[in-house]
Amino acid sequence: MRELHVNEVRAAVARMVIDANCCIGEGMLTCLEQCRDREEKTLSRNVLDMIVRNDRLAEERMVAMCQDTGMAVFRVQVGQEIHFVGGSLDQAIHDGTAQGYEEGYLRKSVVGEPLFDRVNTRNNTPAVIYYEFVPGDQLHITFAPKGFGSENMSVVKMLKPADGVDGVLNFVVEAVKNAGPNPCPPIVVGVGIGGTFEKAAQLSKFALMRDVGSHNEDPRYAALEDELMERINALAIGPAGLGGKTTALGVHVEWFPTHIAGLPVAVNLCCHAYRHSSVTL
Repeated sequence: MRELHVNEVRAAVARMVIDANCCIGEGMLTCLEQCRDREEKTLSRNVLDMIVRNDRLAEERMVAMCQDTGMAVFRVQVGQEIHFVGGSLDQAIHDGTAQGYEEGYLRKSVVGEPLFDRVNTRNNTPAVIYYEFVPGDQLHITFAPKGFGSENMSVVKMLKPADGVDGVLNFVVEAVKNAGPNPCPPIVVGVGIGGTFEKAAQLSKFALMRDVGSHNEDPRYAALEDELMERINALAIGPAGLGGKTTALGVHVEWFPTHIAGLPVAVNLCCHAYRHSSVTL
């Protein structure tokens, strides 16, 4: 049994929070640049060029690339051979989140109660944490600050099994069409298929923690990603909703077994500030 002090977790989380909000990564920058070079409209190219310059400047100065620094979402894969010492793992993640948002001068956007009082917690906690237990003695954490311009465009639908592939394709494309310019395109589209109502939504969130341009390991779902990408970009919503070839930078699909009577599908959108970071302890 390996021991891991929660102070290591807290410090790692604080670093991840700052890095994800300030450094989008070369993979995303390359994707944005390639999309810019393919655009035929001057306005669309200019929008993408401004996004690239903004992201490079954010990393150079270590400031947030977007004013909406999001709600903190974590996927935490816990090795079953780890014993945590020094306190609570859950509290360490919340404390590291608060530390990162404070030290990184990041906007605090969380209200402690959602309906009546809506008072800001002033440290961007609590975070949303999804735990999974896996073999081994390592802790793997993925962090994504989820802005709500795109989060508010998320949808879940309980399709019928008879709706099949066409039903899924039509639902996802319609979700993006209805969202229009609101999620700050170009976007990355996360799709969760299967499970239950809430599992499909979780899968769509996890899909947005993959690197842009990655494909599902199942070739059938990889082909579904490609077809969705083609159909979504054919909508010509374009960068900032001003038209063009680039509405989506990527489409990521995740799936899970489901009931014989159901076909849950969830769509979770992310804006061009496609931010996440990971660490293994």
